[in-house]
Amino acid sequence: MIFFAEAYLSQLLGRTVRDLSGEVVGRLEDIVVEGDGAFPPVTKLVLRRKRQDSLVLPWSAVRSVSEEAIRLSAALDKISPSQLDDGDVLLAKVVLDRQIVDTHGRRVVKVNDLKLGAVSGRVRLIAAGVGTRSILRRLNLEALALTVCSWFRYRFPEQLISWEHVRTLEPAPRQLELDIEGDRLKKMHPADLADIISDLHANDRVALVSSLDEETAADALEEMEPEHRAALLDSLPDKVSAGILEEMAPDQSADLVADLSPERADELLSLMDEEEASDVRELLTYPEDSAGGLMTTEYVGVRAGLSAEAAIAHLREKHEDAEVIYYIYVVDNVNRLVGVMNLRDLILAAPRTIIDTFMVTDVIRVAPEAHQEEIAKLIARYNLLAIPVVDKDGELQGIVTMDDAIDAVLPTKYKKRIPRAFPV
Repeated sequence: MIFFAEAYLSQLLGRTVRDLSGEVVGRLEDIVVEGDGAFPPVTKLVLRRKRQDSLVLPWSAVRSVSEEAIRLSAALDKISPSQLDDGDVLLAKVVLDRQIVDTHGRRVVKVNDLKLGAVSGRVRLIAAGVGTRSILRRLNLEALALTVCSWFRYRFPEQLISWEHVRTLEPAPRQLELDIEGDRLKKMHPADLADIISDLHANDRVALVSSLDEETAADALEEMEPEHRAALLDSLPDKVSAGILEEMAPDQSADLVADLSPERADELLSLMDEEEASDVRELLTYPEDSAGGLMTTEYVGVRAGLSAEAAIAHLREKHEDAEVIYYIYVVDNVNRLVGVMNLRDLILAAPRTIIDTFMVTDVIRVAPEAHQEEIAKLIARYNLLAIPVVDKDGELQGIVTMDDAIDAVLPTKYKKRIPRAFPV
């Protein structure tokens, strides 16, 4: 079969289709590819005929493609019609004008055109056109634009995204997303992924987040604006939403649940792990602008009286999943706060040294009712990375981290991303 070295879908749609004798049998309505694979092969074409239903033909029936026409290898009545299968994707109907994710540019883009070409001896979908030039081509203005650019010696680039970085979410997709099989989404920074999710249409957000593992989705949602993530969580399947809430830090999870309707919140909390749900429910009892409302219950603590080596062993056993260790809080046998130390002092201490001998006992602390402005002032005054929240009996309830305290008091337009991990 003769085919261009490359061609664009917009150039082929509507092109005359002739049989072997040269008789016009219709016009090209669409091209079909198999959905899976880095560069999916073209397998079928859809023929539009006057006053008749569209006809699906195998691509193997195409003898040649030229500027004038698409030529079939036989008379139309000699070619066995085909049909659309579950794995087929109609490029014009399904893919064109849809949103996809550009992993390299970390952005959401619209498919303005599709590039076809010969790869490994077959005609395949090789790239998505996402730039202005693709739009002009569809409007039949590309040649004019190139002429004008040549007058000013300007090179008008084609903006393409290789199709190996894109795959369909389902056999007959309405949305497209990044190559999950290449693990690219999981490797992206949560802030970049959050921006991408926010830029997608509502249905696309649901499809994309549903395809992520719960940990990756939770990290991304923590970076999203509250109104976006609440609407998204409300739209996701119940089990997916509950799983994401379990993976989020308790304070973030509580903030998110608080933005949902009471009915939806109760529904999701009932599906969560009992311990995780209990932490969230406890945080929801505090005012949003209080220490209790800002704190997280994921702090690192050890029992007083341990040796340095025993404390380190405890951290390895009980806190292996801790994402951040600001300070290590020392509590007695009823969880009353008696001291604090940083990780550096613990590591450098002689193995048999009792931690009580080098921990700081005069710990700056706040009550659960403390207002967010008071917390921020204390953190700034004493240059803290986190501050413990202690009830009237001295029992450690949680900690408020520096980033949460600053986020709470700064106006939204002045907020900056604060690193969630600090060396101590």
